[in-house]
Amino acid sequence: MKVSFDISKHPRGFSLAELLAALTIGAMILVAVVGIYSHAERSAGAVFRKLDSSGLPCEILQRIAEDLDRAISAGSNAKITVENKFDSGFPCARLTIRKTIIDKESKEQVFEEIVWQSSIDVDSNSIVLYRSHSGMALEDKLLDEKREEWERSYSFVPICAGVTLFKVQVPMGETLQDSWAQDVLPPGVAVTISFAEPFSTVMGTYDVPDAEKVTRTIAIDRTRKLKFEVVPVAQEGKGNEPVTGINK
Repeated sequence: MKVSFDISKHPRGFSLAELLAALTIGAMILVAVVGIYSHAERSAGAVFRKLDSSGLPCEILQRIAEDLDRAISAGSNAKITVENKFDSGFPCARLTIRKTIIDKESKEQVFEEIVWQSSIDVDSNSIVLYRSHSGMALEDKLLDEKREEWERSYSFVPICAGVTLFKVQVPMGETLQDSWAQDVLPPGVAVTISFAEPFSTVMGTYDVPDAEKVTRTIAIDRTRKLKFEVVPVAQEGKGNEPVTGINK
């Protein structure tokens, strides 16, 4: 008796060529998806770094402005000292805000002294920004609430690391002075900070692109009286007539 088998009723499996083709297509799709995800992640990281690089400097400059506004007031016996130097090639600065009072024995006492100072961190090869608060006015609303008990004995508190440029200058007309030690208050203080990647200059120091520098000019004693003078202005056919409202 002849026996025949009908194989058409049984499903046929994948061949080796079909399996390899499916794996290849799947791998191509996976590589494309991973590439798109990596590109999106890099783009998002760049955006967040850009926001952080502008947000943190602005916050620091705002803190410095608040210290100046609080310590420097009309009629107060205050003094500002500005110093700039290069530490291991990096631009560093020191801003001292000192407010004094006369005690009952007619002696001058330091009521409050705030120091913003930067120095190089050898391990990270970058600048660390510090702030110090001392004097008779021991309460420091900026830092005291966030400091641990063991930290309160340290005068300088690190504010942030990774700084690549920190300058404090005094604007005098069209120029900027790198130092100020006079007894009178400066007209203003220009503070520049940056976290950008530094580059080496021909002088052997480090600098950052101007586009990566964040600068804020803070006016000192903005409640001072402004002086005005009458300036004669020549008008056609009418001779000279005084015009007021010109700031001296």
